[in-house]
Amino acid sequence: METNNMRFKADYEEETITFDQVSELPGNTILEFGAPWCGHCQAAQSAVKEVLTLPSGPLELSHIKIYDGKGKRLGRMFKVKLWPTLILLQNGNEVARLVRPLQPDEVRELVSKIS
Repeated sequence: METNNMRFKADYEEETITFDQVSELPGNTILEFGAPWCGHCQAAQSAVKEVLTLPSGPLELSHIKIYDGKGKRLGRMFKVKLWPTLILLQNGNEVARLVRPLQPDEVRELVSKIS
């Protein structure tokens, strides 16, 4: 699984990283759990894309979209219950999370937690 340093990643990845690999991620990362057929995930994409493609955003922010669902262990390990769930990590540690964002301001607030 490769991270996307161009901030916004359009597609969910079936093959994802492991929990151990997540804990070793350097820098700032947003994990986005969801599914391509999920209406809430589709509704959130414009807000997520708007914030993660802004040139004024954090310079080093990776975006990993993880296809979640039945039998997917990583989502369970992060206790994801609703989609989409965005989890902000710093050096592999959870800093904050956001569930079902609809407005860019919600995503901006999440990203602003990067210290």
